[in-house]
Amino acid sequence: MSAPDASPVGTERSIGQLFASATTELSALVHDEIALAKAQLRQDVKKGAISGGAFSLAGAILVFSLPMLNFALAYGIRTWSGWNLGVCFLLSFAANVLLAGLLALIGVVFAKKAKKGRGPQKVAASVKQSAGVLQNAKPHPRPELAADRSPEAIEAVARSSS
Repeated sequence: MSAPDASPVGTERSIGQLFASATTELSALVHDEIALAKAQLRQDVKKGAISGGAFSLAGAILVFSLPMLNFALAYGIRTWSGWNLGVCFLLSFAANVLLAGLLALIGVVFAKKAKKGRGPQKVAASVKQSAGVLQNAKPHPRPELAADRSPEAIEAVARSSS
C-alpha cells in the first residue's frame, strides 16, 4: 500500500513532498470544478434550446397550419353540425390557438427551468469557499528547540517511533 504520492506507507515525507502533493491535489480540484461548471452550463443551454424550439414550433404551427387546418376543420364542423360557416371558421381558429398556447406553455416551463439552473453559480461559490478556507489556513507554530536537543536527534526519535 502506498500514499497518494506513491511513497511507501510509514515513511516520513518531506515538507516539499507534502507541498507538491497538496499543490497537485488542489490543481486537480480546480480542474474538476471547472469541468463541473461546464457540464452544468451545458445542461442549462440544453434546457434553453428546448424552450426556444418549443416556442419556434408553436409559432410555425400557428402560421403554417392556419389556412389548411381552418378550412378543413371549418368545413368538417359545418358538415357535422350544420352551423353557419363563419362560426365553424371561428371554432377551427380557436382550436389552433389552443394548440399553439399549449406549446407556448411547454416553452415557458422549460424557460423557467433553464433560468433556475444555477450550475455555474454553485461551482463559483464552491471555489470561493475553497479559496477562503485555504487563505485562512495558517501553519502551526513550531515549539522552540531546547538547547540540548538538536534537530537531528528529534528527527531520529520521530523515525524510530513511527
